[in-house]
Amino acid sequence: MAISDELEAKILRHYHAEKWKVGTIARQLHVHHSVVTRVLRTTGISKKDFSKKELLITPYLSFVGETLQKYPTLSASRLYEMVCTRGYQGGVDHFRYLISLQRPKPACEAYLRLKTLPGEQAQVDWGHFGYVEIGSAKRPLMAFVMVLSYSRKIFLRFYLNAKMHNFLSGHIAAFDAWNGVPRVLLYDNLKSAVLERIGDAIRFNPVLLEFSGHYHFEPRPVAIARGNEKGRVERAIRYVRDNFFAARKWTDVDDLNNQAIEWCNGLASSRPCPENTAFSVNAVFLEEQPKLLQLPGNPYVSFEQEEVSVGKTPYVRFDLNDYSVPHTMVRKILTVRATQTLVAIFNGTEKIAEHGRCYEKGRQIEIESHIQELIEHKRAAHKHRGQDRLMQAIPLSRELFTQAAARGYVLAQITKTLLNLLDRYGIVELTAGITDALEKNTPHPNAVRLYLEKQREKNNLPPPLTISLPDDKRVRDLSVRPHDLKSYDQLTSVTETTETLEDKHNDK
Repeated sequence: MAISDELEAKILRHYHAEKWKVGTIARQLHVHHSVVTRVLRTTGISKKDFSKKELLITPYLSFVGETLQKYPTLSASRLYEMVCTRGYQGGVDHFRYLISLQRPKPACEAYLRLKTLPGEQAQVDWGHFGYVEIGSAKRPLMAFVMVLSYSRKIFLRFYLNAKMHNFLSGHIAAFDAWNGVPRVLLYDNLKSAVLERIGDAIRFNPVLLEFSGHYHFEPRPVAIARGNEKGRVERAIRYVRDNFFAARKWTDVDDLNNQAIEWCNGLASSRPCPENTAFSVNAVFLEEQPKLLQLPGNPYVSFEQEEVSVGKTPYVRFDLNDYSVPHTMVRKILTVRATQTLVAIFNGTEKIAEHGRCYEKGRQIEIESHIQELIEHKRAAHKHRGQDRLMQAIPLSRELFTQAAARGYVLAQITKTLLNLLDRYGIVELTAGITDALEKNTPHPNAVRLYLEKQREKNNLPPPLTISLPDDKRVRDLSVRPHDLKSYDQLTSVTETTETLEDKHNDK
């Protein structure tokens, strides 16, 4: 925008004579601050002279320049701390702006267009596509994308996490879909491929090395901060995001994957091949497919493996849910091997349970036989506790149980009946009843009950009251020895003596 000589003169006068700042001049003369800056620069005034705060850094510019030459990526926050210890008193926000002017700009780099041979290379990466709510669980929706570098054939598969098992499952599904394996697979430096990297020294994930040995391909990570080396898969993920996933309706991950297969074989394959726009991707892929490595004769078995511990209850926690195991496995360390659809649980090499996999949160997935066996075990334990209580209170009951078992009687029912009689009649009476039943060779609680009822009628006693005990095994299993009542006879003798003395007094 051209300005008049008069306006230019006003700008220079206000700056030099009145010492106005750029913003003040712009507001008062109703012009943009860039106009004021341009006028001042034409007269030889640099931008660093526009304000007093910018002059504060002048003594430190040489130090800042030398430091940035050695460490070009050093953050402005760290530089600010360094100059403050050397006496700088400016503000941190303005310092960041000044450093952005001083920081050396990287030289523009030219890139060669990368060419690959048919069947030579494929590029692999994950793409994050938001989250999926399954019940109360919120799981990430991850897209596994593999693209052939020559034909640009895309393979797409969605998973609910980016763990190693799903990473390998995506490879296997891609190889099966293409009926072949590329010679080189190019990866970013993700943990599923590279565990550690120092310069050119790379420590690969051993699981990936084993997998690559099975399929005979070479895993090759790109250089650090060189995303251009795997630009084909980056563009493929963007293409998936814009042309497949956007505004798409789906019910679950299986439905989404079925639609992804149709899209990869349909629209994505019919698009023009970037290497030769005269042909479609599918036409170039048909040329490339025979150049791929053949699939091995034996399939690779991929599963997610994790060690889990069983607590007091017969369940193992895996992937936010509890899966049942036999009750004999409590307090043990077991191994879970999971696929996309199944969760198998092993004790060593023995498979002890297999469940359908659940992707919700906080669910208990049970096998009915596990729970039923636990219930039966608890019932048996309850029966044994009752027998132990009877044998401790009345040792003679052991003989009754032995003879009853020999005759095929149900010991659980006998135990329950004798415990009820023990609560009603006490140890002394029940001991006499068991003794009588054994003498008559009738080891059954009905014989004991008949004896107790006859003794009660013989002594003209009321029926015994049933005492309701708390439902607590510590109370019900407690055996109480009856107290010797002879000490109470003294009270009877004292009462008789008192009555005799009163009669004699009345006679007088």
